[in-house]
Amino acid sequence: MNVRVKLEVLQRETPDFISPDLWPTNSPDLNPVDHKIWAVMHQRGVYQRKVHTIDELKQRLIEVWCGLEQSTVDIQSNPIQSLL
Repeated sequence: MNVRVKLEVLQRETPDFISPDLWPTNSPDLNPVDHKIWAVMHQRGVYQRKVHTIDELKQRLIEVWCGLEQSTVDIQSNPIQSLL
């Protein structure tokens, strides 16, 4: 199954599907802050257990995000400070 066919299936079968032209890029160079924060959230256990639904993933992301201290976010947002 090629990419075009897969996208067609996703668009047909997934009501809330977001088309690839609206997906964020994966390059940490384009948004290093998002990349660093995501790495911290991943370390904090977003995927410690298997995710079964989108709602479950959303809930875990919210829980992990709310558990981050502001200083953690600040350090990841300021690359010079994280080197000190």
